Amino acid sequence: MPRYDPTTHALSINRRAFLLQSAYGLGGAAFAMLAQRLGAAIPTADGARPPGWNGALREAHLPIRAKRIIFMCMAGGPSQFETFDWKPQLKALDGQPFPESFTKGQQLAQLQNTELKARGPFTAFNKHGQSGIEVSELFPHIGSVADELCVIRSMHTEQINHDTAHAFMNTGSIIKGRPSMGSWMLYGLGAESQDLPGFIVLTSAGKFGLQPISARQWSSGVLPSKFQGIQFQSRGDAVHYVGNPDGVCQSTQRQVVDEIRRLNGMFAEEQIDPEIATRIAQYELAFKMQTSVPELTDLSRESRETLDLYGIKESGDGSFASNCLLARRLAERGVRMIQLYHRAWDHHGQLEPGMKSAAQDVDQGTAALIKDLKQRGMLDDTLILWGGEFGRTPMGQGTGRDHHILGFSVFLAGGGVKAGTTYGSTDELGYRALENPVSVHDLHATMLALMGVDHQRLNRKFQGLDVRLTGVAGEVVKGIMA
Repeated sequence: MPRYDPTTHALSINRRAFLLQSAYGLGGAAFAMLAQRLGAAIPTADGARPPGWNGALREAHLPIRAKRIIFMCMAGGPSQFETFDWKPQLKALDGQPFPESFTKGQQLAQLQNTELKARGPFTAFNKHGQSGIEVSELFPHIGSVADELCVIRSMHTEQINHDTAHAFMNTGSIIKGRPSMGSWMLYGLGAESQDLPGFIVLTSAGKFGLQPISARQWSSGVLPSKFQGIQFQSRGDAVHYVGNPDGVCQSTQRQVVDEIRRLNGMFAEEQIDPEIATRIAQYELAFKMQTSVPELTDLSRESRETLDLYGIKESGDGSFASNCLLARRLAERGVRMIQLYHRAWDHHGQLEPGMKSAAQDVDQGTAALIKDLKQRGMLDDTLILWGGEFGRTPMGQGTGRDHHILGFSVFLAGGGVKAGTTYGSTDELGYRALENPVSVHDLHATMLALMGVDHQRLNRKFQGLDVRLTGVAGEVVKGIMA
């Protein structure tokens, strides 16, 4: 299949092409949720071909430290004060008026024009491992892998409401139609997987703080639709209608796919349009997935020891732990970007029971994935990101905490980051990132750098502009790179 050329495509859009497309009524491509790698392998600057590097970029810009990303997205915004940022002075100030010097003239979410009182952390923190990283006692399993973590305590973002903050964390923009980070990775680098999509999303939910998420968080935006994320179901069949209906055999299905490919190929000769190539690739991939997906989701092949490591009581139960094990299996099969959303962290009220429940949901599975990848020799080239779209206020809101954007915590592991370290800090009350602040654009630039990509050189022309994940901002945070 010819490589997609955005310039040729743009030049092909003229009055005659518009009329032709309108007549054919292309609409949405069938099975638009399925993706496939783009073109043939591309040599790097020295002529070598890194495994799986088959995307739009002609060469690796930087040393390749990570081959894939697993983003554990804690939807709703977990409190940094009960996770990774211990603030003894905030604890001492609990219940007292919060100093106005911190908040005067500042943007707040739902606490604007209300009496602000400090809320100290309700949980203790313990130092773990040789690194001595302080982790909340709510996360003993994550604490056990502290020496693998790089905790950033100085994150900040621009968006204070959930949907736009999710969009900003995933796409670097609040403008609808911008590609997600997974789509950029797949577009730029391609995927090693032959019979699975290169960008897969799994979701789970807790008992409290269930913040909704929309499919635009894994959209391909202005990129061709073959690069969008594919949501797999956490319960039952991972993909609907993955099996053939009664009376349709594999050979018959193969003939249908081949004929559709031939017809679409004829149309592709008439019109340069990436969606035609997407349609061809998606039918082929859908056929392959009829075999690959059932095998992928069959956890009965895993040992009892592995299931116990993750804390999985019942295979395919839709839990975050099961999704973590599926993430490892996806990583083994060459999927470039894997996102695990856990909806359980929007604690405007019931902070204490909510945090305890959510932590119990994710703690063991997160640590197990890190341990499992390490023992299989995969952690070094797998980049893990754990965190939410923003943090929570050091002031109380009823029995909870409000949204907060000026300082919060995330952690990374594997994939070329400095293990057993912390980076940056907030002030003594945890209100603002103070030392080595890291923006969302900085985080994206650093993740791309670890994948061998200069964030300023991965872009796409759209409406006369060079669209990219980091917009016109972003600096690589070299202090967290090994």
